Amino acid sequence: MTKITIVDSLMGTGKTSWAIQMMAVALDLQKFIFITPFLTEVERIKTALPQKNFKEPTSKNSKGKKLEGLKRLLANGDNIVSTHALFKRCDEEVIDLLKANDYILILDECMEVVEEVNIVEEDIKILFKSETIIEDENKWIKWVGTNREYNGAFKDIMESCFNNNIYHYGDRFYLWTFPVNIFSTFSKVYILTYMFNGQLQKYYFDIFNTQYEYKSVDKIGNKYELSEYKKDYDMTTISNLLHIYEGKLNDIGNDKFTLSVSNMRKIKNKPVLLKVMKNNIYNYFRNVVNSKSEENMWTTFKEVQNILKGKGYTKGFVPCNSRATNEFKDRTTMAYIANRFTNPCIKQFFTANGVEVDDDAVALSELVQWIFRSAIREGQEVNLYIPSERMRGLLKEWLNG
Repeated sequence: MTKITIVDSLMGTGKTSWAIQMMAVALDLQKFIFITPFLTEVERIKTALPQKNFKEPTSKNSKGKKLEGLKRLLANGDNIVSTHALFKRCDEEVIDLLKANDYILILDECMEVVEEVNIVEEDIKILFKSETIIEDENKWIKWVGTNREYNGAFKDIMESCFNNNIYHYGDRFYLWTFPVNIFSTFSKVYILTYMFNGQLQKYYFDIFNTQYEYKSVDKIGNKYELSEYKKDYDMTTISNLLHIYEGKLNDIGNDKFTLSVSNMRKIKNKPVLLKVMKNNIYNYFRNVVNSKSEENMWTTFKEVQNILKGKGYTKGFVPCNSRATNEFKDRTTMAYIANRFTNPCIKQFFTANGVEVDDDAVALSELVQWIFRSAIREGQEVNLYIPSERMRGLLKEWLNG
């Protein structure tokens, strides 16, 4: 059985540094696949480990597709570094190639392993009617057509069905899930993250009865070592660095569900409320903190980003789910205009399979990751405007241990 280790350690404690150190001293016969969210981190691994000759999948000489490039590198037994986006597209052939080798997987941050699929209902009806797909007793959609070379309008659906990736929930919802059997093809798996208990990948592992253990990272002298899991950290330093705004500008977030994605979509038709929100963000940056535009960092849901952007902060947008990047480590003033809840369809998928999702844990995990994109990761003081009373309360509880 593949050993999966969750390296769950506070940001800045050296998770990636440990991984680089571990790969550097490994025998040349041992092969690695390092998967990270960002291309900048791909370059970091290639630069840090020149002796390992890490290669990045490309579309060159690969039928114009990066996935074919990944397969070519696997067939050659190369050390590989790539992104979450490409890894999520793994198919049956990738699984077979992994089984034929002895790779260790290092997954930098958890992946989006369950997503809602936008399938036109009429397309599904056509496929069911033609008996091209069937639904098994566990609600998984199977492609039973014999033409694997099919290249028509339903090709994406076909590929997902072949990989056992499409799950039917309710009357008309379909979910994509990352093929869990990929993890069993590696000799070892390390997942570098923080607050794994607040990540959907944790609940996904639980659904499929995937076993894992927790470890943390310690720096001893100049070396990083895996250590016994630390559930709690002394938050005194972080509390002293993080200055959370308290005042009238928070009045827009006093209800439990205010600033949630469904609530925010409605402000498009509420010009007065929209104006108040934009004024609050501007006033915080300009009058409360008096920060410069290059110091500012803000977020909200993608659906309302364009209608909430404004003078002095527009270019500082950082998506809510950002993690594993140091690109914004010079930002010292933040505005978090969001109240995160798990997609109800995805949450019900877990519930239907006997696993309950902790909404607060998921929301807090994402919030903390976002805050640590800022200068706080460099030990600098930072300012935060977070008007959602719920999100602000979760953050304060975390800071209080």
